Amino acid sequence: MIAARLTPSGARRYSETLVCEPASARRARLLVSAAVNAWGMSEMSEAGVQIVAELVNNAVEHTRCRTVRVLVTRTTECRVRIAVADTCRDTPAMDRPDGEAEGGRGLLLVDALSSRWGYDRNPWGKVVWAELEVPPTAEHQFAVALSLDARTSRREGDDAPPGSAPPSGSHAPCPHTAEPSAPRPPR
Repeated sequence: MIAARLTPSGARRYSETLVCEPASARRARLLVSAAVNAWGMSEMSEAGVQIVAELVNNAVEHTRCRTVRVLVTRTTECRVRIAVADTCRDTPAMDRPDGEAEGGRGLLLVDALSSRWGYDRNPWGKVVWAELEVPPTAEHQFAVALSLDARTSRREGDDAPPGSAPPSGSHAPCPHTAEPSAPRPPR
């Protein structure tokens, strides 16, 4: 039996504490899928569920923890961080198994699927995380081009020459700006 409770901690973050056992990977996959779908970022779902399953399985296999905490956070309009926290301070290491090995490829998969990954050590243990970014769509790229063109056009009284760069820090919005809603708890 999996003892877990879905905890929304604001519209941009969801977490769940799970028993540190293999069956918890399924529950973690459901949480990630529900969160990214609620945020309108369903294109991240497949990679996200594979990443969280690997991170949970690593905690199960390599720690003696009784529970793990799964966190899914929308860090920007276009980026999601998937993290698994445990009380073990041993840091993860990416193995390079030979072709005959049956295991040892989990972090290689996380590395391949994510835009970046890493871990944070804490006094109580560690958090292993991976980030996914929404790939820009053709519509998004067109909107960015229009936005840059509009910002760089010469306006009356404007001292900037035509075609100059926009002010630093300005950017077009991500195509996923729908208001997030709370995901339904996994079944």
